[in-house]
Amino acid sequence: MPETLTPHRLTSEIVSPEAFEPYGVTLTPMKDGTPFTAEEAVLDVSNGIPRFYLMHLEDKPAEFVRVTRHLETTQTLLSVGDVEWTIAVAAPGIDEPTLDDLRAFRIPPRTAITLRKGTWHAGPFFAEPSMDFVNLELDDTNVIDHHNHRLDDAYGVRVVIDAQ
Repeated sequence: MPETLTPHRLTSEIVSPEAFEPYGVTLTPMKDGTPFTAEEAVLDVSNGIPRFYLMHLEDKPAEFVRVTRHLETTQTLLSVGDVEWTIAVAAPGIDEPTLDDLRAFRIPPRTAITLRKGTWHAGPFFAEPSMDFVNLELDDTNVIDHHNHRLDDAYGVRVVIDAQ
């Protein structure tokens, strides 16, 4: 990432269902047999073939210059292992998010998130050398439903996420 860009600091917070609601839902372990909940209802992979896979990522420090959204599907992410990770988001329905639209959340182990359709996001980010994530989206999400907004071009910054 170019060091010449002005760093824009974004403080992260621990995710909570209330704080994350504009962007999606959080899912934590529940007893087997628990009835279907409204939190699960946000999942929508109806516009194509669902793709459920293990995604391997390497070297993802908490800074970025681009945010992405998917208009045709929700996306569910869960880390494999007991390690915290971070994601930055901006609400769906915004054509080009500003720096003030961004929020960053730390996702504790054993917590999944489902991003609403159109939620802008950057990450996952983590301190480990590499991590694996369970990812549920559509089979062609990263081919035909990958809309980007460049914050470096728009604002001349790289966003750096700080822990709270």
